[in-house]
Amino acid sequence: MSAQGVMVMGMPVNRLAVPLLVLLILAMMILPLPTFMLDVLFTLNIALAMIVMLVSLNARRPLDFSVFPTVLLLTTLLRLALNVASTRIILMQGHTGPEAAGKVIESFGNFLVGGNYVVGFVVFLILVIINFVVITKGAGRIAEVAARFTLDSMPGKQLAVDADLNAGFINETEARTRRHEIGRESDFYGAMDGASKFVRGDAIAGIIILLVNLIGGVLVGLFQHDLGLTEALGRYALLTVGDGLVTQIPALIISTAAGIVVSRASSEQDLSREFSTQVFGRPQTLYVAAAVLGALGLIPGTPHLAFLAIAAVLGGLGFWLMRRQRAAFDVEPLALIDEDIAPADVTWDDIPPVDVLALEVGYRLIPLVDRNQGGAALTRITEARRRFATDMGLVVPLIRVRDNLDLKPNSYRITLKGVDVAHGEMPGGQVLAVDMGEVLGQLDGMPGEDPLTGMAGIWIDAGRVEEAELRGFVVLEPAELIARQVEAVFRQHAPELLGRSEVQQLLDTLARSHPGLVEDVTPRHLPLTSVQAVLQQLIAENVSIRDTRTLFETLAARAPKIQAIDELVETVRAALGRSIVDRLFEGSNTLQVIGLAAATETRLLNEMGDEGEALLSPATLDALNDAAERALAEQEGAGYPPVLLTSPGLRAILARLLRRNLPRLAVIAYAEVPADKMVQVTSELSIGEGA
Repeated sequence: MSAQGVMVMGMPVNRLAVPLLVLLILAMMILPLPTFMLDVLFTLNIALAMIVMLVSLNARRPLDFSVFPTVLLLTTLLRLALNVASTRIILMQGHTGPEAAGKVIESFGNFLVGGNYVVGFVVFLILVIINFVVITKGAGRIAEVAARFTLDSMPGKQLAVDADLNAGFINETEARTRRHEIGRESDFYGAMDGASKFVRGDAIAGIIILLVNLIGGVLVGLFQHDLGLTEALGRYALLTVGDGLVTQIPALIISTAAGIVVSRASSEQDLSREFSTQVFGRPQTLYVAAAVLGALGLIPGTPHLAFLAIAAVLGGLGFWLMRRQRAAFDVEPLALIDEDIAPADVTWDDIPPVDVLALEVGYRLIPLVDRNQGGAALTRITEARRRFATDMGLVVPLIRVRDNLDLKPNSYRITLKGVDVAHGEMPGGQVLAVDMGEVLGQLDGMPGEDPLTGMAGIWIDAGRVEEAELRGFVVLEPAELIARQVEAVFRQHAPELLGRSEVQQLLDTLARSHPGLVEDVTPRHLPLTSVQAVLQQLIAENVSIRDTRTLFETLAARAPKIQAIDELVETVRAALGRSIVDRLFEGSNTLQVIGLAAATETRLLNEMGDEGEALLSPATLDALNDAAERALAEQEGAGYPPVLLTSPGLRAILARLLRRNLPRLAVIAYAEVPADKMVQVTSELSIGEGA
């Protein structure tokens, strides 16, 4: 039967344990205790200190031992209550001999310091100094700093949880759990900041109690029991030393546990595994230490046996670790296949699924994508996915990362639905210094390019990072370059990442906050494929779909009347006009745009007729692209955003025609411009009559 199943007065035993312990502690301070009970409680105190130490060592993160501040208070009170009880017995019965306060105090006074109370005082003072000056002071400082930084970081952590919730990375339950964890972490470090003062006060109280026992005991022996000064000092001093040591040793253990808890970083391993992995996990370090100790052991006058023995142990440990690491990378041989067994028939399950997005790396780039080896590429990719979700309202599917022995050692490639869409090679030991336009001088090296922005850069040795930064270059590490290449791929191919399952997830998320809105759109008036097509076209034109409420309210109003995808997209764009314009012009009230010449607009409309851009002649298309390039160069040369303003009837057609050659040129319609914005035509797109 469990402790929780045992009932006392209608309550489980485990719920009564702490109140009973507190009452016991208070009773020890008031009521006299027999020496046998004192021995039991001193032994229990030592056992509790060891248990607390072991729990703190095995905790993977501080919050796994969140009750520690309360445990610290209770154990401190227990030690002080024992001091009070033992002081009462020492002062009342100390004249009878060293066994007056029980066997535990007697053994600590006789065995640990050999019955020499002078040595005992010295050992006690050393323990107090170690506890008070070193461990307690350091643990208190760590707890104070951790509490301050934890409280300062709370708003940022809360915003990160809200951002993940809004982006769809987590659901409401997970968000509530994370917020609760953040609150618990803040409460824990705040409590530890105050609880560390208990340990400091306990050390001071130990010194005071020692002096009270010694001085009071000697006075009692002299004036009440007619003992001589030497005899009284010998009896009471030995009991006082034993009492001080029997409580100070558990206090030192508890202080050490407090230091371990507050200095512990969150990890997936306990402290013992983490310590052995990080301190003794590198054979090269052990070899160097063994060589240094071996050299010291050969110097005349040094203890040869100690130095050479430890050097041999470290060398042997390094050799064993190296063999173990090599064995971990060996590939197990394939089992022999019995030729008599007929091969199983091929089924649909034998066809491996095609990953939507996959990153394949050569074996020398594995450390960049392996978190266990300190690789930062996956963290950077996750950050890029989060930024894109916040910016565009689209959650990029998880990216499968694997090694590929067919690639060159320093090469990588990115596949979209099994097709290679981007690849590259990282020169060994080099980084990319990107010229952002404000650099002092030039650097020597192979030319390169930032995959995300397309800006030119230079490959330089990793040791020249400081030089490049002083000259104004932005230095990109290989892990960051891989992440930026992945980000460039999913930004360029974002419409292809929005499949039916992603659209359904978006609808499910919206249905939780606006249940009737989704039903008014699909399947009542539009099939899911039409909704997907509208969203894909918006994403292709770099329009954020994060404002799903406005988007679907517009579709709910227009879908009963029109079903054409292009018309629905134009209607949605008009409803999202303020968001579109704000992204392009960064909140400016004056919109400097490229205008479409009236003659050019008339010519395009006349040539297309009712059939659309399919009737445009090759000469007109070439002239349109040339004119757009000239207008774009003039617009960017003046420092204005690359935006073309046109009539609603031509917007979608011009966007499709110019997107391939001029992807950075945004095309907006008059209907998308908010009424409170002022339009200023700074360049003009004109084909010309002779073209």
